[in-house]
Amino acid sequence: MDKLKKLFGEYNIDGYIIPKNDEYFNEYTDNSKDRLKFISNFSGSAGFAIILKNKKYLFVDGRYTIQAKKQTHKNFRIITIPNKFPKDILKFKKKIILGFDPKLHTERQVHSMFKFKNIILKPINCNLVDKVWLHKPKERIKKFFFLPDKISGKSVDKKILELKKYLIKNKYDFLFVSAPENVAWILNIRGNDNLFSPITNARLLIDKKGRLDLFTNPKKTSGITNVLDKKIFLHRENKIDEFISKISNKKILLDNQSCSIHYKNIFEKKNRILLQMDPTYKLKAIKNKTEIKNIKRSHLIDGIALTKFILWLKKNFKNKKITEISAQNKLENFRKKDVSYKYPSFSTISGSGPNSAIIHYVASLKTNRTLKRGDLYLVDSGGQYSFGTTDVTRTISLDNKSNYIKDIFTRVLKGHIAVSNFKINKKTTGSQIDKNARKFLKKIKLDYPHGTGHGVGYFLNVHEGPHSISRNSKVKLQNGMVLSNEPGYYKENHFGIRIENLVYINKNKFEELTVAPIERSLINKKILNSKELEWINNYHKKVEKNLSKYIDFKDKSDFKKACLPI
Repeated sequence: MDKLKKLFGEYNIDGYIIPKNDEYFNEYTDNSKDRLKFISNFSGSAGFAIILKNKKYLFVDGRYTIQAKKQTHKNFRIITIPNKFPKDILKFKKKIILGFDPKLHTERQVHSMFKFKNIILKPINCNLVDKVWLHKPKERIKKFFFLPDKISGKSVDKKILELKKYLIKNKYDFLFVSAPENVAWILNIRGNDNLFSPITNARLLIDKKGRLDLFTNPKKTSGITNVLDKKIFLHRENKIDEFISKISNKKILLDNQSCSIHYKNIFEKKNRILLQMDPTYKLKAIKNKTEIKNIKRSHLIDGIALTKFILWLKKNFKNKKITEISAQNKLENFRKKDVSYKYPSFSTISGSGPNSAIIHYVASLKTNRTLKRGDLYLVDSGGQYSFGTTDVTRTISLDNKSNYIKDIFTRVLKGHIAVSNFKINKKTTGSQIDKNARKFLKKIKLDYPHGTGHGVGYFLNVHEGPHSISRNSKVKLQNGMVLSNEPGYYKENHFGIRIENLVYINKNKFEELTVAPIERSLINKKILNSKELEWINNYHKKVEKNLSKYIDFKDKSDFKKACLPI
């Protein structure tokens, strides 16, 4: 930290902004690019730090407030967004100069967070953290691979045609695809540039005639060059600045979510640019019939693994020493039994007792608790399969007898059911549904500090936009979209509750994808109405019907009990 501050004088700045993201704006940052963790020890997937000469601030959203406090050991002042923003904190009488790396920030991000009266933003074309980070982990270089049409459901040619039509209709000459998830979707390729998602770190330039120029590390494309050469021109990653600087007098669409200020400035010198959402996001969000079929298949496999794990845990936690880490390892071992399983779709949240109240908790050797009778155990996990991405949360009772906890669990369940039963129309947005999910907790003046649901990719990012179920989501929901449904409640230092299924929109209704029992012993039947009772009983009928033949004989009785009507 002191070495970083010494550079402030050299670059004539009063402070420096350090975001979580790398230059590709992926949700999960490779260890070799995780500058925020290096500086602060904070490992969450979102946030940024502002380092001043005498003060240090770490800004996170509500999912990470508790985690940030624990991981930074009081070395940073933790600010929770949206309760407060930098403009609320950086109230100095004189103007201050904040340096930033223009490759790691978008114009929208900078304007929303840092553009106010007493702040002068100074782009610095080298990263100051890299200058003091002497022992960086090595970046992984792994090959891309191609998805056949029977897995993708739509050919590259058809996807390019859709984008060409969009460009022509809107009179654009080029679309610069800066988000790796969109490059992967368009070209039906996947890779290993991300710890939890088959992301391909690459950028793509598409012109209105359908020419494609791909910029990436050539070592990553060697396995699929014969497929790609027929469709696109390949370029080394470090040649992109030189290539795009030669384009002139064109109208170019740049993605406002993932195109950095660095690339925006190069394009803008000789061209007319428009910063708005890349149309690929919306095309990708609506899954085709093949994708839905394969997503259902991956959820069946995942449901088998999770249900076997729940039955094992219930049977053994009283007699065996099971810890948060050993439990999550056991769950992954159940998933690994199917050959289509690749790896987790995010870092597994395996928390018991007070740790379950940390929304994005990651068990470590320092925090690892033994599962104890009377606790709640919250496990939020998912898998990347060859043909789908899963995400599911179950809150499991370890013989907990608290009526207070049962009451809250049931209110969370009521919110979950309200989402599932919501009648969707052409005007429905996620913000409308989010209100319904919270109302049962709000009746007793409780709430949760995260959205109710997020979009989910197809063998891609587990968190995918533009759609979501959250307070401010104005994106209209459409058939074919996949979302999570995950209301919860968290009492700091005591317990956490969350119930999460993935759903997709079919004929303007949510249809369940996740198949795994919901904890019956935590349900207070008295506060469920007849429709809610019908929902939970029908859901468990579906679970039993789909999974029964895969459950071992020794566990059949326990499985049937888990699926009994309330």
